[in-house]
Amino acid sequence: MKLNDIRDNAGARKGRIRVGRGIGSGKGKTSARGQKGQKARSGVAIKGFEGGQMPLHMRLPKRGFNNPFGKDYAEVNIGMIQRFIDAGKLDAKGTITEEALREAGLVRGGKHGVRLLGKGEITAKVAFAVTGATKGAIAAVEKAGGSVEVAAPATPEHEKKLARRDANKAAKAK
Repeated sequence: MKLNDIRDNAGARKGRIRVGRGIGSGKGKTSARGQKGQKARSGVAIKGFEGGQMPLHMRLPKRGFNNPFGKDYAEVNIGMIQRFIDAGKLDAKGTITEEALREAGLVRGGKHGVRLLGKGEITAKVAFAVTGATKGAIAAVEKAGGSVEVAAPATPEHEKKLARRDANKAAKAK
């Protein structure tokens, strides 16, 4: 056997069909696309079309509500923070920030920051600097002798646009 004798098995590679090469080829004239219509044209993909029947995605009921202005917070309970402090994974002496919680592996995700929740008990005197906190969480931390500093939320983009529009209108009116 030589390198120039090596061949694929019979039928292993199939050549592509060349359409539109005359009626004798079997795929001539309309190139196997039938007659006229949207599907005979190029670049057509009718996703979800069921031949006039109501498509499945339209037959299924709508559920819930998607708030376009909702915030995505990484939530953490004070009970879990106490567990991490007891295990030595978090340092209770300084201020516990969002970065410290992420490094300890206590929170993940949360596009808009970290929010403290009041589930569980906290006994350590801890200072927090987070984006949000529930009233119960703030009360529990302050009861243990700690403090919670909640950062002011950033102004939403749509409110900034409205403020700019109003300022422009006022400037034009002068």
